[in-house]
Amino acid sequence: MTKPPQQTEAWTILRLLTWTTDFFKSRGSDSARLDAEVLLAEARGCQRIELYTAFDTEPDERTRVAFREMVRRRAEGTPVAYLVGYKEFYSLKLRVNENVLIPRPDTEHLVIKALDLAKGMLQGQPLRVVDVGTGSGAIAIAVAKNLPHAKVLAIDNSAAALEIARYNVKQHDLTTRVILKQGDLLQPLCQTDPVDLICSNPPYVSQAEYDALPAEVRDHEPQTALLAGATGTEVIERLLAEALQHLKPGGYLVLELSPMIADRCMDLAKSTTGIDPQRVGLVKDLAGLKRVLFAGKAPDPGQS
Repeated sequence: MTKPPQQTEAWTILRLLTWTTDFFKSRGSDSARLDAEVLLAEARGCQRIELYTAFDTEPDERTRVAFREMVRRRAEGTPVAYLVGYKEFYSLKLRVNENVLIPRPDTEHLVIKALDLAKGMLQGQPLRVVDVGTGSGAIAIAVAKNLPHAKVLAIDNSAAALEIARYNVKQHDLTTRVILKQGDLLQPLCQTDPVDLICSNPPYVSQAEYDALPAEVRDHEPQTALLAGATGTEVIERLLAEALQHLKPGGYLVLELSPMIADRCMDLAKSTTGIDPQRVGLVKDLAGLKRVLFAGKAPDPGQS
């Protein structure tokens, strides 16, 4: 009696996810399952959670081809956010590409601190906030969404980055409250119109740290958004000086930084003439690392 032909196992959603997860793990990924799910959901044109109710489904040829290409590029080091064209940040979906830094959870600590400081400033007047080096617009948009009475100026030196930020601002219906300008640090800001809050995720990586970054970051994300110089404090020092020219008395500068330079930056802030040493501090991230510096300009006499 002849044996029936052996059937090849079907490439279902579950099988594709399992195989891809193992493949990414073999390449050293620490988020292999998540990466596989995000890419397959994108190829399939569905929400990631929808994959869980379709484990036994066989994707069509178009989906398999699109998924295969993304898996190949991911294995070569392209970040998932650039492959799918977006990144979630502070519960907001933001378009990204290789002209902007990928928003990271660490930066959400900056937004939380900025919002906390802003609430202490609310006195019936619209707040004026500046986001320096806005990139995708992540900080500016998150702040504007959570402070309905704030006007935000988002600045970046890159025209290509501002194009992405402009798209995101429009998508979140903030074109009347988030204004975009091109320029170096605070150069586009009018000195006669002081602001309440200046936020920035500036370049803060030293040359030694940059050289040690994973190739995935160095090869794909914009160097100008990461590398500050030999010490990592170069841009932050400039921001400390420039912020004092534009902040209202009692206003704050809030910066993301590397834990490697956090104490040094706090000392720099406290020793900067015009900054109130009693209004300088550091915020730790979920790993207990010093991640955000805030520095308050000295208030007018009599101001609390």
